[in-house]
Amino acid sequence: MRTIIDVDDELLEAAQSELGTATKKDTVNEALRYVAERKARSRAVLDDPFFLGGSDLADPDVMRGARR
Repeated sequence: MRTIIDVDDELLEAAQSELGTATKKDTVNEALRYVAERKARSRAVLDDPFFLGGSDLADPDVMRGARR
């Protein structure tokens, strides 16, 4: 679908540099994809038990302390 929009050239240039895209169309589409998928990425990180240093549930000393 073709859409005409006014885009801030400085922001577009910054996004293009950050995303490594070559065209305006690719830059806008990649930025939209990034924002649309942001929630799924953050949920995946927060649901990962090893993200913040791993799980210590297998450590007997930790588990003994948790059962007090």
